[in-house]
Amino acid sequence: MAHGTNERLITETGVAARVATIVEPVIDDLGFRLVRVKVSGQNGCTVQIMAEREDGTMTVEDCEAVSRSVSPALDLEDPVGRAYYLELSSPGIDRPLVRRQDFERWAGHEAKIEMAVPVAARKRFRGLIRGVEGEAVVLELPDVQEGEEPLARLRLADLADARLVLTDALVRESLRRGSAPQPADGDPSAPSDSRKPAPKWTPRVKRQDKAL
Repeated sequence: MAHGTNERLITETGVAARVATIVEPVIDDLGFRLVRVKVSGQNGCTVQIMAEREDGTMTVEDCEAVSRSVSPALDLEDPVGRAYYLELSSPGIDRPLVRRQDFERWAGHEAKIEMAVPVAARKRFRGLIRGVEGEAVVLELPDVQEGEEPLARLRLADLADARLVLTDALVRESLRRGSAPQPADGDPSAPSDSRKPAPKWTPRVKRQDKAL
């Protein structure tokens, strides 16, 4: 099956999937795109929602707007079933790659990819993204033996996880595109971590059942 550029290739399971089902239509209506939902034990329980605009940007104000809009839907549906913190953030510089468009947009940069289905008895790959051909992402591998094929073609439908690797080149390109904040020292060429707009944290308290 052909995958569109806006369809997420890597999706959630369990509680995170229930959260994603609720918030994704709300986020779409606001003109943003859902990147990932992650539920962790941080601070007891934290629901992290990553979102972005079509061009890959996401400001603090955008995080606040999405948080205000998804909170009522989450309160109504109560997919988590207990008290939790809600975090809204951008994907960051070393971002997850979840759409076909992500691999096309970040061609030339390094990525780590884990496959759900082994390719030549291997599940984990790291190399430079060389684009998308048909229904596969093309990755240039640095660790091949002499005489072996340096390009791995990994089926989009078989991806389990993928993200960019933080490099100086990636930081500079993210700053150029406006998808990352300026480093504190103001030097776009300076090495940086994967700083993102300050997340919007909102404590959510599970509704208490009324006594009969």
